[in-house]
Amino acid sequence: MIWPGTGDPYKRKKTIKFLAITAVIAISVGLGSTLIQGTLGQDNPLKVCIEDRDTPYKIKATLEIIIDGVKADIPANIGLDEGECQRTLYTLTNDGTIYAEWEEEYPFEIGHFLWMWDFPLRDMDQNKSTIYVNDKESSHFINHPLQDGYNYKAVFTSKNYDTSKDKDYLPPLPEN
Repeated sequence: MIWPGTGDPYKRKKTIKFLAITAVIAISVGLGSTLIQGTLGQDNPLKVCIEDRDTPYKIKATLEIIIDGVKADIPANIGLDEGECQRTLYTLTNDGTIYAEWEEEYPFEIGHFLWMWDFPLRDMDQNKSTIYVNDKESSHFINHPLQDGYNYKAVFTSKNYDTSKDKDYLPPLPEN
């Protein structure tokens, strides 16, 4: 089978030249994009390691997560990769204490921590979920800023949660 543009030697040369130029442009754009993103990401506190940086801005807060009425454990060592990298948001223990550090004041949010943890937020029904800050409901949901010493409680309802099991449809027991 003769492919379009390859039957005639002159057209074949033009087609190959066109494909080569296109490949060079695509590779150049890809490499350029990677270099630009890498350069811009060097000072993004959500993407960098902090073990070799001076981080005077520090926050310590507590987080409790309830999923479908059951308290979820927040594991220790979130944001601490086996000697490779310490991220700006991390946990040391499994008691729900979150630490945040950076070179200057930065508007860390609850959602940033959930993102670093790879929390399955897409599996949650956001219309039925809420965040409480010091026992008051937040209108910002996961975008609520982390503040030093505050207590956060996230109550999530998963999309596949069956609410009917929370109700008892049996008749009341007779009294003796």
